[in-house]
Amino acid sequence: MVLENKRLDITDRVVGKLCESGMDLYVEEEPIGKFITSEEGNRFELKNGYEQDQYRIFKYADVTVGPDAKYVDCDYENGWC
Repeated sequence: MVLENKRLDITDRVVGKLCESGMDLYVEEEPIGKFITSEEGNRFELKNGYEQDQYRIFKYADVTVGPDAKYVDCDYENGWC
């Protein structure tokens, strides 16, 4: 099993709640940052591991690539895995 750091598009899962400075941003009730509105312009302030790019929000996460070790020694002829 190998872990690889991937950029995942989580835009559809992000929820914004209005606050004084703009919006607090959440994914599954976990705060991930803020969208701040001001006279100088709008900007995102996101926690480490999150990124905003062209109206999309991404999360960097370690995901497994390649075969999962628990399925390597299957005996398909006898029907067990």
